[in-house]
Amino acid sequence: MFMTKTRVIGLMAAGVTVSGLTIAAAYRSGEPRQQGTKTPVFDDVMDDSPGDVHRITLADLPPPSTSESVFNQPRVIPRPEGVLPKAPDGYKVSLFATGLVEPRLMRTAPNGDLFVAESRAGRVTVFRPGATGSDPAKETFASGLTRPFGIAFYPDGPNPKFVYVGNTNSIVRFPYENGDMKARAVHEIIVPELPGGANLRGGGHWTRDIAFSKDGRKMFVSVGSYSNNDDPDTVAREAGRATILQFNPDGTERRIYVSGIRNAVGLAIHPESGELWASVNERDGLGENLVPDFITSVRDGDFFGWPWFYMGGTQDPKHAGKHPELKDKVRTPDVLIQPHSASLQMVFYTASGFLPAHRNSIYAALHGSWNRRQRTGYKVIRVPMKGTKSTGEYEDFVTGFVTPDGQVWGRPVGVAVGKDGSLFVSDDGSNSIWRVSR
Repeated sequence: MFMTKTRVIGLMAAGVTVSGLTIAAAYRSGEPRQQGTKTPVFDDVMDDSPGDVHRITLADLPPPSTSESVFNQPRVIPRPEGVLPKAPDGYKVSLFATGLVEPRLMRTAPNGDLFVAESRAGRVTVFRPGATGSDPAKETFASGLTRPFGIAFYPDGPNPKFVYVGNTNSIVRFPYENGDMKARAVHEIIVPELPGGANLRGGGHWTRDIAFSKDGRKMFVSVGSYSNNDDPDTVAREAGRATILQFNPDGTERRIYVSGIRNAVGLAIHPESGELWASVNERDGLGENLVPDFITSVRDGDFFGWPWFYMGGTQDPKHAGKHPELKDKVRTPDVLIQPHSASLQMVFYTASGFLPAHRNSIYAALHGSWNRRQRTGYKVIRVPMKGTKSTGEYEDFVTGFVTPDGQVWGRPVGVAVGKDGSLFVSDDGSNSIWRVSR
């Protein structure tokens, strides 16, 4: 039996749990949602459209299930002719660059150059937008790297002296002057070894992002877990992983800043508060609607529970009875994202190019699910902020990477703000970079 759209929203407001399958079918049977509509707690990518609002709370989460996970890896198809991603009313999406090799994380240099990690190709590429934001000049900044991902300019400000790059096994830096499109010298190795980096084949989560504290005194590096939820007490290859590490900018004084954080793919510093934020992939294997990925502020000493607990102290059944002393130390993240969405890079938008309602927000790329019957993710979201705090909600901002018949042609990875206020989105499905502008 199908419910009407009004009936579904009413059940949600009343706090009644309704399965994602039923809700998704109900929406597909009715008219498209208007922008700004609150959505079902757990929905289907086929129902997403720009302006849809999501909010997931701990009360919405089902009990864990240890039944076998679904394997639903997308077979990415070529982008259909004439198809573009969709943005909210008042915006346009244009193709900025294509023909890349799996473009991943992006960062914007002070002069507006766009640095892109082509991780599989082992290089960092630079694009210089033309006068209209299109027809960019392109150069290889550096090659011969080892799965590069994180990129950071140091020190902050208009005239950085270095570009740092996060290889999967090390942190290196290149001397830099504003406007360089090619490295002017060979890199210097700042951190010669990162946890798990020696095993480059099947080494689990390999991305290493980099961020510097607002005062420039500390460097943060994310190191994801090897596994889904193996116990580091007994599995040696998990040593030092599922963490955010802290260093001095010269690579000395390594320490664990945040622990129990399964895979903090993207890092960013809040431009006002100076707080570190992270975009995180949580574990799989506990059901279609567990465990939420998340975006959150992080503080020194935070513990997010992996692998023994999740979401504010819920025990992972694989580790029943272990470490009861840690349960009350598990921090609940600020913004819960639909499980299996694969939240990757995030960026704070402080420019003036977007509509006022869309400024002072976080934008994050959701790469998309591989183990959920109904796909989720495959979009760019906006996380509204009130001052320096999130509202707990997120809004679909760029969608349309999946065809009406459910075939995937694009997978967002990176987000970066252009000097003109546009938002760049890297997509390793179509090997392209998209530009979202007014």
